[in-house]
Amino acid sequence: MIRFENVGKTFPDGTKAISGFDLEVDQGEFITLIGPSGCGKTTTMKMINRLIVPTEGNIYINDKRVKDYAIHELRWNIGYVLQQIALFPHMTVEENIAIVPEMKKWKKQTISTRINELMNMVGLNADTYRKRKPSELSGGQQQRVGVVRALAADPDIILMDEPFSALDPISREQLQKDIQALQQEIKKTIVFVTHDIDEALALGDRVCLMKDGEIVQLGTPQELILNPANDFVKDFIGDRKSPWQTAVDVVMTNGSETASGLTFVIDENKRFTYAEKNGERIDLPVLANSNTIKEATERLEFSNAEALPIVKNEQFLGFITYENIVQYLKESAERKGGVVQQ
Repeated sequence: MIRFENVGKTFPDGTKAISGFDLEVDQGEFITLIGPSGCGKTTTMKMINRLIVPTEGNIYINDKRVKDYAIHELRWNIGYVLQQIALFPHMTVEENIAIVPEMKKWKKQTISTRINELMNMVGLNADTYRKRKPSELSGGQQQRVGVVRALAADPDIILMDEPFSALDPISREQLQKDIQALQQEIKKTIVFVTHDIDEALALGDRVCLMKDGEIVQLGTPQELILNPANDFVKDFIGDRKSPWQTAVDVVMTNGSETASGLTFVIDENKRFTYAEKNGERIDLPVLANSNTIKEATERLEFSNAEALPIVKNEQFLGFITYENIVQYLKESAERKGGVVQQ
């Protein structure tokens, strides 16, 4: 879908922002770019839609070089969400959202239907909010409108540049959950820049950790946490919050369809259907891969189950048990030289 081949960027003042950058982002993948300030993550993202032009190498979208696209064609098919929400203050919510569809000459009724659909999808009642001005919305509501505007013309790719960093912690956490739920519905290719390692690990299918314009480690959240490539990765991830807030896919047993006498029945599309024990069907709560260890512990206790299945986009990933959780908490405490507190 998106491919970087030996991409470099040197600015006119001689600053080398990106060097020898190789990365492939699959269609429908949510990838997070993370690293210390000045590592080049925002520059990397902005080269995708040619807000910044690379000085070396090539970037491809669907096997066509980005520089070979007409600029309006390229940007019309890429949604962009900024930290500075940049809604037009004199326009209503619906007018802000309609900008690109109108430029693409969509029919008014099609645009109106799309606005209703997307606003309701992100938890903004269209009847209530579409006629309001940005000044009449909270910061979190404005950011939701920014997300909807980026999605309005149904682009293939969404670029998100620290979109939640200016929000209060409660709004930020809610929007993180919203974007996870939204991605399960829309399945867009998302490149998400953040300086928050917890956010990167919670949202990303894969995490690209950068330093000095280069990739230090690229992998799933589980791979970065359990198998850090070097001390820099260890230190960068080490400042994380309580391990109880770790996503279950970091801790789970991958792939196996049997656990503690349970059999997880998977259909031909690799979707979890139900569990069996001693030949009897058992209905179990299902955990999303983004659920936390704390949430998993509560559901294990409530259901009195030995193990719970974990899914992502309806696909079975594996399962989690008390043993998984205890082992992870023990290792986490050992790494920090202390006791894990909830």
